[in-house]
Amino acid sequence: MRYELMLPHQIRKAIAENWPVVLPLGVLEYHGEHMAVGMDTLAVIKTLELFEKEADIVILPPFYYGAASYAVAAPEGSGSVQVGGNALAPFGEELFYSLLRIGFRNIHAIIHHQTENFAAGMPTDLAFKTAGRQAIFRFLEKERGEGWWGSQAMAGYYAEHAEGGNFFNWVQVHPLMPAAMNGKYPFDHAGIGETSLMLALCPEAVDVAHFAANTGWYTVSAPEASAELGNKGVAMILDHLRTTFRG
Repeated sequence: MRYELMLPHQIRKAIAENWPVVLPLGVLEYHGEHMAVGMDTLAVIKTLELFEKEADIVILPPFYYGAASYAVAAPEGSGSVQVGGNALAPFGEELFYSLLRIGFRNIHAIIHHQTENFAAGMPTDLAFKTAGRQAIFRFLEKERGEGWWGSQAMAGYYAEHAEGGNFFNWVQVHPLMPAAMNGKYPFDHAGIGETSLMLALCPEAVDVAHFAANTGWYTVSAPEASAELGNKGVAMILDHLRTTFRG
């Protein structure tokens, strides 16, 4: 369900049943002359809309204003919007803290931008990972008081942690395309992989008539894109989301 359309009784039901609450997280960034600047975020939104057809899930209003960087192109005339990680983290903390206050304990952010090195992290995902941890510590201290972890009530912490009872999993950040997809689907920027995803998920975000206007090396393979290839990628992503939200 779209969070902005939910009624209070539906929110209470989602809390009681521990539905995944998911933030589509992304950027507005130049993706060649043939593709929309919102590609990274649109890929997350459209895939979640497909996942929503098979499972109970809350989809938060998407956040497009991540750290696009100007590594691909200068912003003038290209459309890239850059908001640095230092500005993102406070916003993320307030958002996650508010969701915890509401009662959600199964909160996720899904990102596609710059996730080829997700384990090491890039500015947007690192900002929101930090924000999630900060929000959880802040919430626990508010609810349980200072010294909450050292209290006798937490004596079973490590055993419960080993069994999966980890409240630091209340807020998590994941890549749209996991490392397991490496070698099985092309990971690129505005090339065959991303263009195929858009042809499958959001074809109005691609204009094949502008392939010839591209000059970047990263777009050379874009004309080889197809919705058929994109659908293969979508199927792999949906499998990833099933595992992510189940566990």
